[in-house]
Amino acid sequence: MRIAITGGAGFLGVSLARRILQAGSLAAGGAAPAKVDELLLVDLFPPPADLADDPRVTALVGDIDDAADRLGDLDAIFHLAGVVSGAAEADFDLGMRTNLDGFRAILEHARSLPTPPVLVFTSSLAVFGADPAIGPQETVDDDTLPRPQTSYGIQKFIGEQLVADYTRKGFVRGRSVRLITVAVRPGKANAAASSFMSSIIREPLAGVRAVCPVPPDTPFAISSPAKTLDGILLAATASDETWGSTTAVTLPALTTTPREMTDALERVAGPETVALIDWVEDPTIRAIVDTWPARVITPRASSLGLEPEPDFESVLAQYVAAYPPARG
Repeated sequence: MRIAITGGAGFLGVSLARRILQAGSLAAGGAAPAKVDELLLVDLFPPPADLADDPRVTALVGDIDDAADRLGDLDAIFHLAGVVSGAAEADFDLGMRTNLDGFRAILEHARSLPTPPVLVFTSSLAVFGADPAIGPQETVDDDTLPRPQTSYGIQKFIGEQLVADYTRKGFVRGRSVRLITVAVRPGKANAAASSFMSSIIREPLAGVRAVCPVPPDTPFAISSPAKTLDGILLAATASDETWGSTTAVTLPALTTTPREMTDALERVAGPETVALIDWVEDPTIRAIVDTWPARVITPRASSLGLEPEPDFESVLAQYVAAYPPARG
């Protein structure tokens, strides 16, 4: 079996690759598990050494358009690559080129294959938004009409529709999953508007100051890395009948606030750690975050066996276990 992960050097891509390689097989589309012979990791950057050294891994470093021509035959594709929310809003052309044109290149490659591959497209909760003419959209469910209010959200919603149409035409076996903001992420902050949802935990634990750009009681939805990967892998392994509609599945979410997160942090690491957070409102970030729904009702995901974390303490415990605080 040959599998490709676009965005394969990013946090989720690397985590997904490690899970697949550790399992050694994948039951794509409900079929019997098949041995993973080759895992192609597509990204602008090379993957970490443990993946690069695995004989089953092939790194394709470069633009997604160029990499699409070098993928060859594939049994499954995980499309995680993309320009994140804040960057797509700041640079319209970059967002369109990567999030739409790059994805079209992947879809067209899949269409050219002799057997339609299983294709998992990672969309986003950003497809929902507060339409100024209608008002806030604080809670969404499986039947809520997407009304994206950012370029990133628009690009992701278009991607969902492309997956549905390519699936309807028999070009791919497509499954779109709307990811919730993943927290807590390790590493450095990126250009996503939601980046602070990780940095206000990650940086103070490392003894570094962090900025929270929204008020303490701002509600938003998050998902742990583990629960996010569960949803992505389920999308790949479910049978067509089990997956059902080609409409995107919104993954379960935990609703929390910066205050709840930092209260949990204080219980774990003490008040001196929380004191490293500066509460400085950023109108641009707040305007984007305020368009995202904070509460998500997901009966379809629940019927597939997916559930959110019970509370932020659980999310924090997972992060601390995986990345023990080490102040330098």
